[in-house]
Amino acid sequence: MITKTSFNNSTCDWINIDIDDSNELKSFYKEYDIDDEIVAYSLDRNERAHIEYEPSTNTFAIFFNVPDPMKRDDHYETVPITFVIKGTQLITVTNDKNQYIVAKMKNYVENNDSISLFEFLFSSLFMITDAFFPFVEELDADRKRINDKLKEKTTKKNLLSLSDLETGVVYFVAASKQNLVLLEQVRTHIIYRTLSVSEKEQLEDASIEARQLVEMTQLSSQILQQLSGTYNNILNNNLNDTIQILTILSILLTIPTIVTGFFGMNMPLPLEHNATGWIITIGISLVLWFGLSYILRRLLRR
Repeated sequence: MITKTSFNNSTCDWINIDIDDSNELKSFYKEYDIDDEIVAYSLDRNERAHIEYEPSTNTFAIFFNVPDPMKRDDHYETVPITFVIKGTQLITVTNDKNQYIVAKMKNYVENNDSISLFEFLFSSLFMITDAFFPFVEELDADRKRINDKLKEKTTKKNLLSLSDLETGVVYFVAASKQNLVLLEQVRTHIIYRTLSVSEKEQLEDASIEARQLVEMTQLSSQILQQLSGTYNNILNNNLNDTIQILTILSILLTIPTIVTGFFGMNMPLPLEHNATGWIITIGISLVLWFGLSYILRRLLRR
């Protein structure tokens, strides 16, 4: 589906293409004399954020990371969105996973009809960056909830939930860093010299928001890594305690085995003809048991 919206006194057009068919997109790009390489980038769901510029056709393309509102395998991921500036037209290539951004862009352009082409572009990038924050806040809330559960009981289910959170944060950290690098590249690009003061200010606002997002996602990632390391240490400590207890029990259980084995030999032995010999044997075992237990307890307290 293709929609067209005019703004800036109808001197600029925003064309949004909600499409997954590569042939239809190629036909559209051919009509507007846009390089085929951009078609491939636009249809790649795993494309990283970067800039493309074709001087011969004066085509400026931006591929930006957008948070996917639907979880995959219990964690959030990101999808790319394409912005292409060709003359006085801004072309966006979207899909069902980032349509919510298009709705925000429509609302913005309706309330700011007099903006320029690049102001609309940089405002859209700002809105996309701002869209990450609710997801990061949700991840932080989930982290606190899972942490409370892990404090009560360290179960496999809760540890797997913590792992899913780590995976989602990793996607967001990588995406936010790529977006920030892209915005910094725009400042060094030849196109930056043609921007007006207000357009540069809008780009700066988007860059500041992107830096804040990087810092926020990195902080969340560091906290999750610390939590994961802490609970790994707790599990290792519990395992060490369990092995220690089993080792002590195995040592103590060897005492009655040794004593009864000694008196069970088929040869003349002390207490062999004593009617209470078995009671004395048990008593010897108990004395050695408690004696060794006392020694082991003293050693463990050191």
